[in-house]
Amino acid sequence: MTTKQPPPLMKKHSQTDLVSRLKTRKILGVGGEDDDGEVHRSKISQVLGNEIKFAMREPLGLRVWQFVSAVIFSGVAIMALTFPDQLYDAVFEEESVNSKTPIRLYGGALLSISLIM
Repeated sequence: MTTKQPPPLMKKHSQTDLVSRLKTRKILGVGGEDDDGEVHRSKISQVLGNEIKFAMREPLGLRVWQFVSAVIFSGVAIMALTFPDQLYDAVFEEESVNSKTPIRLYGGALLSISLIM
């Protein structure tokens, strides 16, 4: 008994077939419009979302508030690092503290926060 071998498979070049490419993009959900009317160029842009919301300018009041907060934090931090006894007296109004390390650590933390802001 001889078995018939199937004919060799023909390879389809989907890159050149425009209809096949469009079907593939439709299945992947790429290139179509979503509910907002936004056209996605890749699956990654669909997952990550729209970049326009990150390009928007922040309100001027927010920028001013961040700057003022950073200046106040820097001032208190410098005072805590250089004059820990005076800061402790101003805050607690008690006798002076034995150790200056906690106040200086507090000043370092405030300085770090002000640099982040």
